[in-house]
Amino acid sequence: MIAIGSDHGGYALKQEIMAYLDKEGLEYKDYGCYSEASCDYPEFGHAVAHAVADGECERGIIICGTGIGISISANKVKGIRAALCGDCFSAQMTREHNDANILALGARVVGAGLAVKIVDTFLHTEFSGDERHARRIAKIEEI
Repeated sequence: MIAIGSDHGGYALKQEIMAYLDKEGLEYKDYGCYSEASCDYPEFGHAVAHAVADGECERGIIICGTGIGISISANKVKGIRAALCGDCFSAQMTREHNDANILALGARVVGAGLAVKIVDTFLHTEFSGDERHARRIAKIEEI
């Protein structure tokens, strides 16, 4: 199960990503927001982060205008490694090396076509399991 959430700035892109998830037959839960009415991204970043941290969902996708604020909010939750990605290479590397469990996107930074490719890369790339990467993740978790 994938947790997905956005603020008003990411709402339209969230709709595009949910259409992709539907097409691929991937289950998800929408944690809001539910319109383009102005709202505060920390609420939705936290909701998705808690769903992932608590094990309700395996991974998450969060979206705001730049992806910065919502990723900062999500990373406040223990056990979350939210990565802001604007390209497929970063999405691949953050999964392989950081075992990131939440993808953050900036709706005003990437278009829908690229965003869907980034999501696809993030969801279909596994953690490498290399000792050096696991050791680094453990150090992050100790902080």
